[in-house]
Amino acid sequence: MSYAASAKKEIPASLPGWRASVLFVLLLAGLVALLGRAIYLQGFHDDFLQAKGNARYSRVIEVNAHRGMITDRHGEVLAMSTPVESVWASPADVVIDDKQLRKLAQILGVKAEELKSKLADTSRDFVYLKRQLPPEQVDRVVRMNLPGISLKREYRRYYSAGAETAQVLGITGQDDSGQEGLELALQSHLAGKPGSQRVIKDRRGRIVEDAGSLHAPKPGGDVVLSLDIQVQHVVYRELEAAVKDHHAKAGAVVVLDSRTGEVLALANYPSYNPNIRADVGPQGMRNRAITDLFEPGSTMKPFAVAAALEQGKVKPENLINTEHGVMMVGNRKIHDSHPESLLTVAQIIQKSSNVGVAKLALMLSPAVMWQSLSDSGFGELSGSGFPGEAAGKLRDHKTWKPIEQATMSYGHGVSVNLLQLARAYTIFANDGELKSVSMMRLDAPAVGGKVFSERTARQMRDMMELVVQPGGTAPLAQVPGYRIAGKTGTAHKLEGGRYVDKYVASFVGLAPASAPRLIVAVMIDEPTGLYYGGQVAAPVFSKVAAAALHALDVPHDAPLDNVIAPPTDIVREEV
Repeated sequence: MSYAASAKKEIPASLPGWRASVLFVLLLAGLVALLGRAIYLQGFHDDFLQAKGNARYSRVIEVNAHRGMITDRHGEVLAMSTPVESVWASPADVVIDDKQLRKLAQILGVKAEELKSKLADTSRDFVYLKRQLPPEQVDRVVRMNLPGISLKREYRRYYSAGAETAQVLGITGQDDSGQEGLELALQSHLAGKPGSQRVIKDRRGRIVEDAGSLHAPKPGGDVVLSLDIQVQHVVYRELEAAVKDHHAKAGAVVVLDSRTGEVLALANYPSYNPNIRADVGPQGMRNRAITDLFEPGSTMKPFAVAAALEQGKVKPENLINTEHGVMMVGNRKIHDSHPESLLTVAQIIQKSSNVGVAKLALMLSPAVMWQSLSDSGFGELSGSGFPGEAAGKLRDHKTWKPIEQATMSYGHGVSVNLLQLARAYTIFANDGELKSVSMMRLDAPAVGGKVFSERTARQMRDMMELVVQPGGTAPLAQVPGYRIAGKTGTAHKLEGGRYVDKYVASFVGLAPASAPRLIVAVMIDEPTGLYYGGQVAAPVFSKVAAAALHALDVPHDAPLDNVIAPPTDIVREEV
């Protein structure tokens, strides 16, 4: 038998029929499974495929809200947010070589290593490369046309008055949220609510289409402050000049509308430009008029005298034995540098006698004197709502010793901030009523609390008018065409629990005295050379009050030639 015949005999003529059936069933089952899966994914569970597609070609990015404006009482814009561009990347989509990386880093002003580190984490969908770029840098980034690197619209705060309002308004951070001052205090009102937006990318990771907003951003609300920018400008100019002229450490001025308690101006020096803040630290941002405490010195005397008048202990014309300028309280000595044997109560204020006011204070019980000072707002917040405001120090009367009660009457052993001190003088401007202070413009005057009677308040105004006349401590506070009432203060500074030869010079005045419209409080910290309040702070008051009264169109209550040249040797208040 041949080999071909043998092979033909061994191979079956056909395969078993069941094997073909099994193969057909398996193929059919596979097709049915694929069809079912396709129907499930595309008909019933298409969100899975859409999610996978979106992950490759779309992104949801946050859309920042526009922060509200801050204006002065007349609508002048003090702070507004302007649009700027920031550069961001989706690291997984970035295609960039080393040469392009170095060029991009140079444009953005960052180190190439820092940029490389940010792009290394491909698990992140969004990372900022540089925020808030100037237009010329943005243009250069756009021209590079790099896949995965895009721009995002943000907002940067701009402050039109610069350093003049810096410590009042505060600043915002890179995300345009409040960090200091009123920007922080009013954050919930000024800040809007960010929205979200879906964008489509091409295969190189570049945004090619805006797919619409998922949630539209809600802009923040605007704020109208009580500040008058014209008055603020004058205040800052005169304060800066005084600090420089007297080589002082710092200074602050507060101007209140005495009828409403509104803050018309509040300035500090030194200050900083909030639009350029690279070298600004926390100390430069401090609002000294509100956060810093000092012993008020003789500016506290009207409150002790008013308490004695209110209790019926004395009258303005009563004579007080001032002991030739020396008074012993226990084993401690109180003295006047201008010895007098007898002074009327009015002259005690005019000549700022420590001995005289201490005698009046000791006529009162500690509880009565403490209550009078507490009702005048000392030892408590002013109600401004400003972040970091200091309440000051007014110790419980139960711990007072006689010498402490005596020295508190002329401003030692008690501490205040300048806004708190200015607010206390609203009592004398409003016939005995203490006003709350407001940084916001008010539609109607705030209701105050009664501290002294109308008679006592007016008697104190009359006495404080003598202070700016010849024979008083502040002739340099006079303003042509207006009657002025006020009180000087000069106090040693307390350092390490001891009084040192450094001073705080101050003056608080009312204008016009016949019907007060303004309260101006001036504080100069550590002047050199001249350091008395009547020589350093009073002239600042005069210039500020004159400009502010003119700006507010307040009628004259005295002849324009009412200013009397002060004597060469001005009476100085006791320190």
